[in-house]
Amino acid sequence: MERPAPLVFAELASVLGQAGFEFRGTQEAGEVLARHGDAVHVVAAWNGALSGAPGSDWQVAQLARVSALLGARLVGEDGESYAIRDGMVEQVNGSAVYEFGKLDEILSAGPTVWSR
Repeated sequence: MERPAPLVFAELASVLGQAGFEFRGTQEAGEVLARHGDAVHVVAAWNGALSGAPGSDWQVAQLARVSALLGARLVGEDGESYAIRDGMVEQVNGSAVYEFGKLDEILSAGPTVWSR
């Protein structure tokens, strides 16, 4: 995640709590968690900055939610960005836009791991 101002733990904790995310760890290092059904899943790692390695559309959607709430931009390893626009999760790479799908449907479907 990229944003103009550095992210401090107090801001992270406040936003996560308001949005229904959980945090496990310390102010120095930990994990951002999201629930689906009875299970809790890791969405991002915290070590003074947030980062994630999504393995499902659900995780991308959760990372996009966290990014938006923090006023940040979710950027992939190849420079593409991810965002939520009009209820759709999108990947943007230059002028090309790929729609993952509707946010609510992706979140309802849960963290089904991508097949390789």
